[in-house]
Amino acid sequence: MPWRLIQFIAIFAVFLLFIVFNLDNRSDISLGFTKFNDVPVFITAFFAFIVGMTLTLPSIVRLWLRTRRSVPPEAKKPEKKGDKKRGDKKGSPDADTGETQAPANLKDYGID
Repeated sequence: MPWRLIQFIAIFAVFLLFIVFNLDNRSDISLGFTKFNDVPVFITAFFAFIVGMTLTLPSIVRLWLRTRRSVPPEAKKPEKKGDKKRGDKKGSPDADTGETQAPANLKDYGID
C-alpha cells in the first residue's frame, strides 16, 4: 500500500475539515509594525504551516546530505550477476560442492 499517499490524504482531510469548520471564525493579527483585521483562522494556520516547513527544510537537507556522504560508494552499487569476483566472497556458493561457506564472524553452535 502507498502509506505515504494515505498519510498525505488523511492530513489533507483534517486540514480541510479545519477550514470548513472555521470559515466564519476571524481574528486580528498583529505583526508588531502592522495589524491585519478580520483574518480567517484557516489562513493563519496555513501560513503557520508554510513557515514551519520552510524553517524545517534546511535541517532536513543537511541530514540528507550527511547520510548520503556517510554511505560508501560500494554499498550504493548493486552487484552484477556476471561478476567474476563472486567465488572468493564468504557466504557465496562453493564452485565444487554447491554448499555455502559460513562467514568468519558467525559462531557455530551445532544447531541445524
